[in-house]
Amino acid sequence: MTQKTTKSPWLWVPSLYMTEGIPYIIIITVSVIMYKQLGIANSDIGLYTSLLYLPWVVKPIWSPIVDLFGTKRKWFLSMQLVLAIVFICVGFSTSGNSFFFMTLAFFWMGAFASATNDIASDGMYLIALKPAQQSFFVGLRGTFYRIGMITGQGLIVMLAGYFETSLGDNTKAWSYTMILVGGLMFLLTAINFFTTPKVEENSSETRKREASFGKVFYTFFTKKNIGISLAFVLLYRLGESQLVKMASPFLLDDKQTGGLGLSTSEVGFLYGTIGVIALLLGGILGGIAISRHGLGKWMIPMALSLNLPNLLYIALAHFQPENILFAGTVVIIEQFGYGFGFAAYMIFLIYLAEGLFKTSHYALATGFMAMGMMFPGMISGYAQEWLGYTGFFIWVGLAMIPALIIAKTVKYPREFGKKSD
Repeated sequence: MTQKTTKSPWLWVPSLYMTEGIPYIIIITVSVIMYKQLGIANSDIGLYTSLLYLPWVVKPIWSPIVDLFGTKRKWFLSMQLVLAIVFICVGFSTSGNSFFFMTLAFFWMGAFASATNDIASDGMYLIALKPAQQSFFVGLRGTFYRIGMITGQGLIVMLAGYFETSLGDNTKAWSYTMILVGGLMFLLTAINFFTTPKVEENSSETRKREASFGKVFYTFFTKKNIGISLAFVLLYRLGESQLVKMASPFLLDDKQTGGLGLSTSEVGFLYGTIGVIALLLGGILGGIAISRHGLGKWMIPMALSLNLPNLLYIALAHFQPENILFAGTVVIIEQFGYGFGFAAYMIFLIYLAEGLFKTSHYALATGFMAMGMMFPGMISGYAQEWLGYTGFFIWVGLAMIPALIIAKTVKYPREFGKKSD
């Protein structure tokens, strides 16, 4: 049996997953904006920031260590402290001729800490909540994870834009911003220390895990229909994996180079205000929909919801509207669609992790999820420079075809995720 927490999930799930989302988005996406504003080329941005996905790809290698030694709570609190220190170090490394590689080195350290934090936090979610609670709270969990991401991609970027304008020095602006991000991580770590439950699986379950380290991997790769399941994990976000790397450079680039010419603060405003409202609504509705009807009814509609809004970027790139309202409308639709469609993806990952080694198997599944983001993202900058923004977004639109095919083909219990009556 697993010990269950007496603390309400409403108390600790939001802060825990917000603390997952912030470091991830800073390392993977906000770094793109920072490097763009510090003069790095799109091809280098796409390649090197996509390589930062690697710790999330390989995290299953050390996930059994988190599963077998210590408690999940000790692991994620430790990693969150490391992340706070890493971001402060990034802030102090933005000046100098070697800033690109120095900051990348710290981001790499942060990526490994963030990936380990994810393993431990997801493990807490899986062992502290019953299956019905897991399905119900997946919307809240996903929403606050994305709030963390939007805090980074929206509010923190807006702060950086304010510093850029007031200081007239992008290097100082991003230095101050990253130092403040480190302070925010210290604060969130303290909140999680007081709100998260002290819960862990009992000794009999731990002894079963200790019986065979290699069994963690064997039992995952021998799951029924594992091949098509992993194909789903890799392909469901094939279009987004490329869009996410070039969306910010597109919004920031001037019109002569095919972009929209928005300021850093405007990009932050789009994602940090109107975007977050749409995302919250989509994520909450997605979780509720699956908990009421099961994954089978919503898989295809959610796959369409996640992928179709990407086509709107083609129109933005072609017409390059002067009014920020048009870009804002696209962000609203895309963020709502993403929040709604991502719920199906998260529930499927929970299904794929079912069994004795839930924490490690979930880490394996999310490792493949990161792989599906890393490799397409690595070539996204080169594809954009070759095709131009309009051609690139057409290519992103075509990438939904394999995603929809695999969503239709993948096997899972149609009622999975449905709340029991």
